[in-house]
Amino acid sequence: MAFSSPASARPQRSPDEVEDIILRKILLVSLTPLANPGPAVAYLELTAAELLSESRPLLALRDAAERLLIDRLSLPDPPAGSPTPFAFLVSAFRRAADEARKISTIRDAALRARLAASIAHLRALILSYARIVAGNPDTFPSQPGAQHPAAELLVFLLAEAADPLDPTPGPGAPPPPGFIDEFFSGADYDSIETAMGELYELLRQSVDKVSALGDFQRPLRVLRRLVGIPNCAKALVNHPKWIPKNQIMFIGEGRVMELYSVLGAFFHVSAIRDREFASKPDVGQQCFSEASSRRPADLLSSFTTIKSVMNGLYDGLKDILLTLLKNLDTREKVLEYIAEVINKNASRSGMQVDPLKCASSGMFVNLSAVMLRLCEPFLDNMESKKDKIDVKYLFCNNRIDFKDLTAINASSEEVSSWIESINNEHAQNNASGEARFVESQEATSSGKNSASSQLRCSKKNFSFVCECFFMTSRVLNLGLMKAISDFKHISQQLARFEDDLESNRAVRDQGGGSPQLEQDITRLEKIVEILSQDKLCYEAQILRDGAFLQRALSFYRLMILWSVNLVGGFKMPLPSQCSKEFACIPEHFLDDAMDLLVLTSRIPKALESFVLVSIILIHFTMI
Repeated sequence: MAFSSPASARPQRSPDEVEDIILRKILLVSLTPLANPGPAVAYLELTAAELLSESRPLLALRDAAERLLIDRLSLPDPPAGSPTPFAFLVSAFRRAADEARKISTIRDAALRARLAASIAHLRALILSYARIVAGNPDTFPSQPGAQHPAAELLVFLLAEAADPLDPTPGPGAPPPPGFIDEFFSGADYDSIETAMGELYELLRQSVDKVSALGDFQRPLRVLRRLVGIPNCAKALVNHPKWIPKNQIMFIGEGRVMELYSVLGAFFHVSAIRDREFASKPDVGQQCFSEASSRRPADLLSSFTTIKSVMNGLYDGLKDILLTLLKNLDTREKVLEYIAEVINKNASRSGMQVDPLKCASSGMFVNLSAVMLRLCEPFLDNMESKKDKIDVKYLFCNNRIDFKDLTAINASSEEVSSWIESINNEHAQNNASGEARFVESQEATSSGKNSASSQLRCSKKNFSFVCECFFMTSRVLNLGLMKAISDFKHISQQLARFEDDLESNRAVRDQGGGSPQLEQDITRLEKIVEILSQDKLCYEAQILRDGAFLQRALSFYRLMILWSVNLVGGFKMPLPSQCSKEFACIPEHFLDDAMDLLVLTSRIPKALESFVLVSIILIHFTMI
C-alpha cells in the first residue's frame, strides 16, 4: 500500500491565495474575524462586507489594494501607541521590500512575475499616500498631538545622513532602503511642496543658534542632499523663509535674513561669538577659557578643530549654492538671495554696526569663504576671465546698489555723467531705438556716488563671472575685511585693559589694596578674559586658516589685474587723464586689497607661493 508524503498531501494554494497572504502581511489587515485579535493587524469588517456585496472573494488582491490601504489608514480612534499614518506607511514600505525579496525563491516564473507586479503596485500606492500624508497630516485619523509627518521625515533624513564622526548620535532609526530616494524622485512638485515647506522650517530650527562646535553637520548633509533633487530645490527657493519678509520690532532686515531665512541659520554657525543671539556650545569658553594658562599644544588643537569644522561648513554651503546655481529653475533666486543679504546689511561697512539691525560677523565671514569658493574657477584662470568682468555692472545691474559707495576719483556728478554716456552709447547701438534715457540728479555729497533714485542706465545681461565677482567684492568688504577690522579693535582693547589690570595689580602688590581696588581688578580680569576669548575666536576662524586667506589674496589679485586693465594695463607712463571707468569704481575695492596684503604680510607663511607682482605694481602706481 502506497502512502503519500506530508508534503504531497498538503493542498496547494492558488495564485490568488498566495497574493492575498502577501498583501495582507504588508498592510497588516484581515478580511475575516481574527482568532487572536491584536493591535497590529486590523480586521476590516466594513471592507469585507463591501467585497461580499460586490460578489467578490474575501481576498486582498491587486485590484483592491488601494481600497484596503485607504480603509487601513482610515480606522477611527486609533489606539494609544499606534503608529501615525506616515509611520505606518513607512513600515508598510519596509514590509513590501521584505516580501519582494522573499518571492525571488519561487520557482514558478509566472507566479513570481504576478506577485512582483502586485507588490510593486502596492509599493507605489504606499509612496503616493505617504506624500499625501506628509503634505496633509489631517487626511487620516491619528493620535492627538501626533508628530508632524515632516518631523518624522526629517528624523529619517538625519539618521540616513549620520556619520561616525558626528558629535552626537543620530536621532532615530534610518528609513527602509530606497524609501527616501523613491519618496522624492517619483514625486511632482505640487505633491511635495507643502511637506517640503514644513521640512525646511524644521531643518532651519535644527541648526538655530548652533555654534561651530555644535551638531550642524548632519542637517547640512541633509540640505545638500535635498537641493540635489530638482523639486526639493525648487521648494527651497520658493519657501516663504528663503527671503523672509518678517517685520520684527527692534530687529533690522539684515538680522532677519540671518535669523529667519533657511540658509541664514546655516550661515550663522560660526566660531566667532554673537553676543546678541548666542550660539551653543560657546566656542570661546570651551576652547579658549583661561588661555594664558593653557599649553600651546592645547590651543593649537583647538585652532585645528575649529579650522576643520568651519571648512566643512564652507564646503557644504558652497556645494548647496553651486547646485542651486546650476539649476536653471533656481539660479535666479540664489543670486537674488545673495544680493538681498548684501543690500540689507550695507550698514555693516560703517564704523559702528548695530548688532540688532545687521547680520553677525560670523555669518558674513562664512559667506565670504563660500563666495571665494564659488569664484575659484575663474581665479585659477584670471587672464582669460577678467574680460568677462564688465565695469558697467556697478551701475547698470538691478541687484546690488553700488551708487552710495565712495568712488576712487569721481564725484556724484561725474558718475551721473558717465552713466548717461553709457545710456547714449546703448541708444546708438540699439537699432530699434527703444532704449530709454534718464536724467541724472545732483547729489548732496561730492565725495560719494550718491546718484538719485531716478538714475538708471540701460539694463543688460551680465555673465555669472561678472555677477559673482562684484557680489564677492561686496561680501568681502562687509564680511572678511570688516571682521579683520573688528579683530584689530578687539586686540587694541585687550592690550589697554591688560595694561590697566597690570597697573592695578602692581598697586595692590605695593600694599595699596582696598575693597574698591579689588573690585576693579575682578572687573578687569573678567573683561580681559572675555576679550581674550573673542580675539582667539577670530584668530581661529580667520587668521589660522591659511587657505582662506590665500583665496582672498587670489581674489584681490584678480581685482588688481582687472582694475589696472581699466587704465590700459601695467605700463608707464600712466595716462594723463584717469579713465572714467577706473575713477568710478568703489574705493574699497583697492583699499581692501592693500589692507589684506598688509595683514597677511605679518602672518607667518600666509604669503607662501602667492604671486605678489601685480599687487606690488599697483601699490607703487598709487603712490
